[in-house]
Amino acid sequence: MSVGLGRPDDEGMTVALDQTLQLAVQRPAASSDAIISIQGITKRFGSHTVLEDITFDVPRGKTSAVMGPSGTGKSVLLKTVIGLLRPEAGQVYIDGDPIVGVREKEVIRRKIGVLFQDGALFGSMNLFDNIAFPLVQHTNKTDKEIRDIVLAKSDLVGLGSHLHKLPGEVSGGMRKRAGLARALVLEPQILFFDEPDSGLDPVRVAYLDQLINTVHEETAATFFIISHNVESVKRTAHYLGLLFQSRLVGFGSKEDMTNSGVPVIEQFLAGRPEGPISMDEMADAEVVDRSLSGHGDDGELLGVSAL
Repeated sequence: MSVGLGRPDDEGMTVALDQTLQLAVQRPAASSDAIISIQGITKRFGSHTVLEDITFDVPRGKTSAVMGPSGTGKSVLLKTVIGLLRPEAGQVYIDGDPIVGVREKEVIRRKIGVLFQDGALFGSMNLFDNIAFPLVQHTNKTDKEIRDIVLAKSDLVGLGSHLHKLPGEVSGGMRKRAGLARALVLEPQILFFDEPDSGLDPVRVAYLDQLINTVHEETAATFFIISHNVESVKRTAHYLGLLFQSRLVGFGSKEDMTNSGVPVIEQFLAGRPEGPISMDEMADAEVVDRSLSGHGDDGELLGVSAL
């Protein structure tokens, strides 16, 4: 077994957080098939620590999802991984290339595509021009080549008959599909999804999940999803991670995580009120602080035990 944070020891275990605690949950060991390697990422805004020593590897060619309660830093993690935010500590490697501290990121960013929560479409452009935008800006392709690629990606996501419409003239689900098509036109090795189900009803979420699986099969790319929708993630992801109060509680295969005995993981995946996650985020923070300082029994609630 391996655990969620820290550095490997001689037995493949990982020493966590302050080197006196460990999280009893499996995660994939560091290996050459990791297309994203997140190492010791800490991100603060002023005195508030949003991410604390986050370390895990994302397997190549699989769909991985990072979940967590609202306000736990999921979107901050995504923006840090793709280089939009600079962490106070740690490094991110994309296919072996470092992101943090690298001034010229164009080559690395050509390897990735991003579907933001709202699709991030230009309201004054029709869907065709929105999808074509990365090709126009970042390639020297001819108009015919651009048109062929846009039509192919639009057909893949089911938008072929709506390309003449403006974003304000289509549904939220269609805007997300247009955003997905735009993220695909440069043939990225990695596709990031920031809360892809945001604003959609359960039926549309199920359709989107089906589409995500179809696109994954078609492209064989690595998918990295940020979400708090457990049922959606279970339909799409091969690997699951969970953030709680700035820390990575665990990252592992879907089977390992769903069978985990760690209370905070059990509670979140079951969606039940009983457990270490409360309605009060400040109370949650106090639970973590007490458990990490060795006071009380809250360490057991988090699945944290003394070495």
